[in-house]
Amino acid sequence: MHTYIPIWMGQTISLIGSEITRFALLIWLWQLEEAATPISLLAFFSEIAVFVASIFAGVLVDRCNRKALMMLGDAIAGCCTVILLILLSTNHLAIWHLYLTAVLSRLFGYLQGLAFSASQALMLPQQHYVRAGAMGSMQAFGSGVFAPALAGTLYPIMGLSGILTIDLVTFMWAISTVAIASIPQPRNSKTGNEVERNNTAQAIWRELSFGFRYLWQHPSLMALQLFTLSYIFFDNAALLEPMILARTDNDTAILGNVLSALGAGGLIGAIALSLWGGPRRLIRGVLWGRAVIFSLEMLLGIARQPVIWMVAFFSAGLIKPMANSCEEALWSAKVPPECQGRVFAASSCLISVFSPIGLLISGPLADRAFEPAMQTDGILAPVFGSLFGTNPGSGMALQFTFFSFLVVLICLGSYAVPVLRNVEDLLPDHQAQRS
Repeated sequence: MHTYIPIWMGQTISLIGSEITRFALLIWLWQLEEAATPISLLAFFSEIAVFVASIFAGVLVDRCNRKALMMLGDAIAGCCTVILLILLSTNHLAIWHLYLTAVLSRLFGYLQGLAFSASQALMLPQQHYVRAGAMGSMQAFGSGVFAPALAGTLYPIMGLSGILTIDLVTFMWAISTVAIASIPQPRNSKTGNEVERNNTAQAIWRELSFGFRYLWQHPSLMALQLFTLSYIFFDNAALLEPMILARTDNDTAILGNVLSALGAGGLIGAIALSLWGGPRRLIRGVLWGRAVIFSLEMLLGIARQPVIWMVAFFSAGLIKPMANSCEEALWSAKVPPECQGRVFAASSCLISVFSPIGLLISGPLADRAFEPAMQTDGILAPVFGSLFGTNPGSGMALQFTFFSFLVVLICLGSYAVPVLRNVEDLLPDHQAQRS
C-alpha cells in the first residue's frame, strides 16, 4: 500500500479543508441572510452536480488517464476556492457565486473521487480492498468529527478569507501527492475501442449506457444495487435532526453531541477495521452490518434520553465502516477495473435519483401524517403513545423507528434471496490487468 497511502493522506487533508470551508460558508450564509432556504439550495445544487456528473464521468474515467483526472478535479476545486477568495477580498461575493462554484467543485470533485475509487483495484491487491474501504471511512468520519470543531474555532479568528486560504493549501497538497504517484491504467474496453473506430451516436450511446446494461446483465450486482437503494431511501425518509431538536426543545448542543458520537464511533470503527481487515464473507458484513446499524438506530426513536441516543449512535458508528467497506470491496472485486468507472457511475446515478425521493417525502410525512397522528388526540397515540409519548417530536420518533425497522427486515429478508446472498460465489473475482 506504499502508493495508496500517500494519496489517501493527501485526499484526507484536502477533504478536511473542504469540509471546514463548507461549514464556514454555511456560517457566512446564515449571518448574511438568517434564512434556511439559501443553505438548502446550496445542498440542492451540489446534488444536481453529482447527478449530471454521473451521466458521463464513468466514460471519462474508463477512457482517459485517471491520474490526470484526479489532478484536474483537485485543480478545478482549488480554482473555485481562489475565485471565492478574490470575490470576498473585493467585496463582490454574492450568494449565486456560491451556487455556481458549488456546482463546479462538486462536479469535478465527483470525477476526481470516481477516478480514485476505480483506480484502487489496480493499486491494491484484493486482500486490501476492505482495508482501503476502512481508510475511506476514516476520511469521512474523521472530517465529520474535526471539521465542524475547527470551523467553529477558526471562523471567529481568521474569518472566511483565512479558511479559504487554508483550503487552497490543502488542495495544493492533494495535487502534489497525486502528481508524484504512479497510478496504473486499465486496459481499454471493447466498447471504448468501438467508439474510437466508429464515432457514431449509437456507439457513444452504448458507451454511456454500458454501466446500466452491465448491472442488468449481472443479477447479483443488480440485487446488491437494489439493496443499497432500499436502505438509502428509507434512511433518508427518516428525520433525525428535526426529531432530536423537537424532543429537546431545540437544544442544538445535544444535537451536536449526538452527531459527534456517530463521527467518533465511525472513526474508531474505521481504525479498527483497517487493522483487522474485515470478515472473510463480505456479504455477511454488508447484510448483518446494516441490520445491526439500523437496529441500534431504532433506539434513537424509542429512547428519550440524550445519553442513550449518543451511546446508540456511537455504537452504530462503530459498525458503519465495516458495512460500507465490505460493500465497496464487493464492487471492487466483482467489477473489472477497465469498466469500473462506468459501472460505479451508473450506480451513483441510480442513488442520486432515488435518494432525493426519500428526502422529499420525509418532511410531508412528518408534518401531515406522523406528527398529527401522535398528538394526544391522534389516531396512533392510543397504540404507540406509551412507547413514544405524545409530545412534539413523538411522530417523527415513530417515523424514524418504523423506517429503521423496515431496513432491518430488508437486511434479514435478503438472506432469502440467493442471487444476493451468494454474490461472492455466483460472480468470480476479476483479474486486474494494467495497461
